[in-house]
Amino acid sequence: MKYTSNPHFALDSSRLIYGCMRITGDNSSDDRQKGKLAIRTAIDEGYNHFDHADIYGGGACESLFGELLKESPELREKMIITSKAGIRPRVSPTDYAPTRYDFSQRYILDSVEASLTRLGIEQLDMFLLHRPDFLMDAHEVAETFAKLKASGKVKAFGVSNFSHSQVELLRSVLPMPLVANQVEINIHNVDVFNNGVLDQCQQHGIMPIAWCPLGGVAYSAWGNTFSVADEQRIENELNQQAEKYQCQPWQVILAWLMCHPVGIMPIVGSTNPTRIADAKAALLLNYSREDWYRLFEARNGESVP
Repeated sequence: MKYTSNPHFALDSSRLIYGCMRITGDNSSDDRQKGKLAIRTAIDEGYNHFDHADIYGGGACESLFGELLKESPELREKMIITSKAGIRPRVSPTDYAPTRYDFSQRYILDSVEASLTRLGIEQLDMFLLHRPDFLMDAHEVAETFAKLKASGKVKAFGVSNFSHSQVELLRSVLPMPLVANQVEINIHNVDVFNNGVLDQCQQHGIMPIAWCPLGGVAYSAWGNTFSVADEQRIENELNQQAEKYQCQPWQVILAWLMCHPVGIMPIVGSTNPTRIADAKAALLLNYSREDWYRLFEARNGESVP
């Protein structure tokens, strides 16, 4: 495993982050044991950064992780534990309130407390606002973060799915730096290469964490717009590069993301122990600028201007 440092965060994070969204599966006993095995495999393979959210499995994913920590409390010191909040799903089909975003102080404070209880820990290493709240009061968020910091319940703060301007708004009022922006980055969704998010990360030392990094390759991307011809071009180029680098096509994609100088940190969310271990091969590829642009061209169906 390789690790990366950040000027605003005291802990070195594994370059690959283990995503805990699927660790409970269908919440059966077998799937829960499979999830624990996946976490332990990630630890054994050198992953030290674990990504959660309060809504993953309706809270069950954090609870399962907490069970593992209770079984092996010595693991906590080896981990960076991140969680997110701010999405409030509709409780039932008859509930008056729709699915919504909520950055109100009371809700965020309660959400962090609930995550800590489920995880069985006293402090989150990092807390992220999950999706931008259209009714966000930046000053209220700043006050909330300050309270969480002062209470010792959160070490560092970040955001997820925030635009360049939304990050700048928060940065303008926060008493502490934002250390991460977790956004979708994959061969299908390349918006961050043009919308200023990665430039902002590089400028201010913000860690860019990529969710759904294998979208459009190992599984369908969200809102897939690729045509059959697009998919065929990408597959052909990936197969050629996989042969060149003696690896799997999905490993090429991870190397393609990590080639960017900003230091993209992909989230690996598989519960397959082999896949968790094999993802590290992408860290060893001496991936070239020429191959980066070949794959970008295959994605677009045309050369860059």
